[in-house]
Amino acid sequence: MVAEPARSGKPAPGRFVHRLTPVPAPAGETRLNLRGFFGVFRYSRRAIELVWSTSRALTVAIAALTVVAGALPAAVAYVGSLIVDAVVAAMRAPGGDATYVIQLVILEGVLVATIAAAQRGLSLCQSLLRAQLGQRVNVMILEKALTLELQHFEDSEFYDKLTRARREASSRPLSLVMRTFGLVQNGISLVSYGTLLIHFSPWAVAVLLLAGLPAFVAEAKFSGDAFRLFRWRSPETRMQMYLETVLAREDHAKEVKLYNLGSRLLQRYRDIFNRLYREDRALTIRRDVWGFGLGLIATVALYGAYAWIALSTVRGLITLGQMTMYLMLFRQGQAAVSASLSAVGGMYEDNLYLSTLYEYLETEVPPDTGVATRGPHPEDGIRFENVGFTYPGASEPALENVTLHLKPGSSLALVGENGSGKTTLIKLLTRLYRPTTGRILLDGLDLNAWDERALRERIGVIFQDFTRYQMLVGENVGAGDEAYFEDEQRWREAAQKGQASDFIETLPAGYHTQLGKWFREGRELSGGQWQKIALSRAFMRTRADILVLDEPTAAMDAQAEAEVFEHFRQLARERITILISHRFSTVRMADQIAVLDRGRVIEHGSHDELMAANGRYAHLFTLQARGYR
Repeated sequence: MVAEPARSGKPAPGRFVHRLTPVPAPAGETRLNLRGFFGVFRYSRRAIELVWSTSRALTVAIAALTVVAGALPAAVAYVGSLIVDAVVAAMRAPGGDATYVIQLVILEGVLVATIAAAQRGLSLCQSLLRAQLGQRVNVMILEKALTLELQHFEDSEFYDKLTRARREASSRPLSLVMRTFGLVQNGISLVSYGTLLIHFSPWAVAVLLLAGLPAFVAEAKFSGDAFRLFRWRSPETRMQMYLETVLAREDHAKEVKLYNLGSRLLQRYRDIFNRLYREDRALTIRRDVWGFGLGLIATVALYGAYAWIALSTVRGLITLGQMTMYLMLFRQGQAAVSASLSAVGGMYEDNLYLSTLYEYLETEVPPDTGVATRGPHPEDGIRFENVGFTYPGASEPALENVTLHLKPGSSLALVGENGSGKTTLIKLLTRLYRPTTGRILLDGLDLNAWDERALRERIGVIFQDFTRYQMLVGENVGAGDEAYFEDEQRWREAAQKGQASDFIETLPAGYHTQLGKWFREGRELSGGQWQKIALSRAFMRTRADILVLDEPTAAMDAQAEAEVFEHFRQLARERITILISHRFSTVRMADQIAVLDRGRVIEHGSHDELMAANGRYAHLFTLQARGYR
C-alpha cells in the first residue's frame, strides 16, 4: 500500500492507457529521412565496442571467419569455370586426360568445405557471444538501475523507457554486430565478384548493384515505422506485463479469486493484444506487399542478365565455362547485394532499438557531491528547517514549511491522515528525495554534504511496505546491513531484539528456512511474523543511531504492538527514534508528537501538551479511545 497517494501527485507507474496515443511525428518523418537514416548509425560504433569488450577472442574469430566466408565463394565460381572449360577441352582432344579436371574438382571441394567450416564457425561464435552479450547488457541495465533515484522509479515515462530497453536492447547489439560483419563479408564477396564480372561488362556490375535498391528503401522505411510503433505503445506493453503479474503471482491470487477478477483482467489482456496485433498486422502486410513488388525489379534484372550472358555465349564472345562462371557470379552477386542492403536496413533498425538502451543508460542522475562522514555538532541531532517538497509533476506540495528538532535520545511520533506527508518526510530524511525548499541537517551539517553511504549507515528504516524477500529467513533479517548479510550470529542478535527469534526457532530449518512460495519448500509467514522480521532488520544496523518505524506493526494487534514498541524504546534509549502509527496508545510513548495535515505541521508537543491544547490531536485521541470502550 502506497503511503501517500492522496495528495502527493506522484505519477502512477501502473496507469493504464486505454488507447494508443502516438506522438505526432515531425513533418516528413513518415517518409524515409536520409539525414535521420544515416544519423541513427551513431550507435553502431558503440555496439561494436560493447561486443569487443565482452569477448575480444570471439570478436577476432568472427572477423577472421567473415573474411574467409566472403572471399572464397568467388574462388569457387572461378574454379567452376575452369572445370567446365577443362572438361570441354578434354572432350575435344583425342584420348583426353581427365587428371587436370579431377585436380580442379578436388580443389573446388576443398574450397566448399572451407566455406562450410567458416559458416559453422561463425554460427558457433555467434551463439557463444550471444549468451555473453545478453548477460552483459542486462547487467548494464541493472547496474544503471542501482544508480537511479527513487523519483525515477515513480515516473511512468521512465518505466516506459526501462521497458523498451529491457525488451529489445539486450539482443540488438549482437544483431547489429553480426549484420556489420555480414555486410563486410558480402562486401568482400562483391569486390571479388565485381573483379571477375567486370571482364564481361562494367554495365553488368552496375545492374548488379542497382537492382536491389528499391526493395532496400522500402525495407528501411518500414523498419522506421515499426520502431515508432514500438515506442508509442510502451505503456500498453507494460500494462500487459502488469496483468500477467496480477494473474499469475501468489501475492495477488487471493483477491483475484475472491473478487472474481480473473475473467475481467484476462479479457483486458486479450483486448490489449488485439489492438497491438491489428497494428502489427497492418504494418506487416504493407511491408511484405511493397517488398514483394519492389523485389520483382531485382528478379527482372537477374533474368535480363541471364539472357545477356547466354546470348554472348551463343555468339562466341565468351566460353561455356565463362558463361557458367558469370551466371553463378551474377546470381550470387545479386544475393550478396540483397543481403548487404538488407543488412544495412537491419542495422538501421538495430540502431533505432539501441537508441532506447543508451537513452536509458544515459539517464541523468544528479551527482552525489557529499563527502562528509560526520558532522561538527553530534549533540544537535536532526533539524528540519522550513522543509518543503513537491513531487515531480504535482501541482501541490506534499510538504510545506516543516520545522522540527530532534536531539539524540529523543523520540518523535508523526500523526496524520494518509497523504498528509509523513512518509515523504522520512524519504527526505533518508535522502531518497531532496527538499524542494528549506534544508535538513544532521549533527549540524546539511544532508546534501553527507556521503550517501555514511548517511544511510546512520539510519535504520522499516517502511510500512517493507519488502518480503523470497530468500532464507536469516537473509531477510541480514538485508538490514549488507556488510553482515551472511553473518548468522548477527541474524540471531537482531531477531532477538526484533522479537522474531521465538517463532524463527520453530521453523523447519530455523534461520535457513526458505520463505515465500516462489521456490521449493518455501514457507509463508503471517503478516505479524513478517513485520517482526522487518523490525529485526532495523536492529541489524548496530551503527545506526537513528531508527525510523513507518507503521511496521500494522498487522499486529494493539497489545502486541504496544509490547513491541515498549521493547523497541528500551533498546533505542540512546538513539533518535521516529515513529509513524495510527494507534495513539503507541504514539503517546513518544517524547514529542507532530500532527501533519496537508503537508503542514499543525500541532507539535508532548502527549500531555497536545491533550491540554484540545486541538486536532486531542480530538483524534479521544475518538479512538472511545472505540476501545
